[in-house]
Amino acid sequence: MRRVTPPDDLQARLRERLVGRPLTDTLRAWLLIGAVTVVGGFLRMWQVGRPHELIFDETYYVKEGLGLLKSGVELTPKPSMTSHDVPFTHGTTDVFGTAGNFVVHPPFGKWCIAVGEMIFGPTSAFGWRFTVALMGTLSILMLGLVARQLFRSTLLGVTAAVLLAVEGHHFVHSRTSLLDMILMFWTLAAFCALVLDREMARRRLADRAAALIRQGRDVSRGRITLGLRPWRLLAAVLLGLAIGTKWSGGFYFAALGLLTVAWDMSARRAVGERHWAGNGVVDGIGAFFSMTALVGATYLAGWTGWLRSSNGYGRHWADTHPADPLWSWVPGSLRSLLHYHQDMYTAARSIVQPHPYMTNPWSWLVQGRPTSFYWQNPKRGEQGCTVDSCAKAITSVGTPTIWWFGVAALVVLVALWLLRRDWRAGAIVVCLAAGLLPWFFYQDRTIFTFYSIVFVPYLVLAVTMVLGLVIGGRTASPQRRRVGFVATGTFVALSVACFAFFWPVYTAQVIPYADWQLRMWFPSWI
Repeated sequence: MRRVTPPDDLQARLRERLVGRPLTDTLRAWLLIGAVTVVGGFLRMWQVGRPHELIFDETYYVKEGLGLLKSGVELTPKPSMTSHDVPFTHGTTDVFGTAGNFVVHPPFGKWCIAVGEMIFGPTSAFGWRFTVALMGTLSILMLGLVARQLFRSTLLGVTAAVLLAVEGHHFVHSRTSLLDMILMFWTLAAFCALVLDREMARRRLADRAAALIRQGRDVSRGRITLGLRPWRLLAAVLLGLAIGTKWSGGFYFAALGLLTVAWDMSARRAVGERHWAGNGVVDGIGAFFSMTALVGATYLAGWTGWLRSSNGYGRHWADTHPADPLWSWVPGSLRSLLHYHQDMYTAARSIVQPHPYMTNPWSWLVQGRPTSFYWQNPKRGEQGCTVDSCAKAITSVGTPTIWWFGVAALVVLVALWLLRRDWRAGAIVVCLAAGLLPWFFYQDRTIFTFYSIVFVPYLVLAVTMVLGLVIGGRTASPQRRRVGFVATGTFVALSVACFAFFWPVYTAQVIPYADWQLRMWFPSWI
């Protein structure tokens, strides 16, 4: 067995300067955050097949996932069938023709949905929602562990996990087979991988700097090499999967790529390198080429079914469109794929039809116009309704305590980032901005509040970080920490209670119409 040599004083000091104090309660952290994950997972999986109907955009992605299973590409519906949802949910899966269908999103996210359909059967609502519910559950675990890593506190890791478990927007998406939860999962996984890469790289930098100093060499004059970065390479693969789900994952590739280069520059400056900026640029060039190559290869792998097919939409476009001599070396299949992408982008940009739940991104953070995914209005004697009029709804409204406190928390984090150069605040703000700010350039397009699910984890991290400030650090007085614990516990309890209050409109429970109105706090929520 290989013996692990404990770090000496110089090495330990450098590690603490670059990484922070070591975390020692790993088993307890996994048990506590794991317990929260189990509870959150149970809530997400419980009756996830109810209602047994295609909800909102499930009408596209669930059937497209089945088409991928059948032939490797999305298939056009049978023209003889005017409506496919009802027969599909009643067990008729033969709703496709043989031609490939034109779609505006890459196939990988629908392949994820297809996994549940393959395991549990395409006629089972549990099956077509299973993968998304599993991803929602695992994201609770990931967020709890990365929060512990960021804030060097198991308590704050557990707090983040609890808040995500009871965040209504995340909960509804975990029980609905849309692409946005899948996108959130892969981008969050990439963020976690890069946080681990940051810590590994900084430990390696501290160890090598300590070794040079013990040898009497001047650290400031050279450039310490960091070697292979497996966590960063994994992050690139995960970002390729995110972009292969929705192109908006590309904004996270840009944001996280800039973050990892900035972290490297900061580490080199902290360790004493004189040319830390130039050395960081060298790191950045290497990161750009290695990550871009992996992202591109992973994204392209998601199109394997289309590339191998004979009936994919536009698969043989190049056969009737000879290449310009300059591009004659590019295989026809890739030229066809590139042309398909041009059509996809044009079609996506032209989605401007009015929709009753379309929103402007200015309103997202305050939950100005949540998306109604499902609505029925049973009368007395129908579906268990015991009054004159009932409501059976699924509304993707975020837990108000978390979102509204989150807006204030973001202001605090921006101040911490700008005034104290707190890297954690900067990382959270940048990742949230990557999911929100790009949509301001597409305000002419039909967009919805539910797109904001991609940055929900970072909103929760922002809230958690501010709660940590309320509690106070290890040097805070016992009285201060007691008050902080009470305030934090009260906030978490209020968030759990708020989640429980909205539970009926998260899960399509049949409730009196008056009770539904009680939960629609603003006219814009209806």
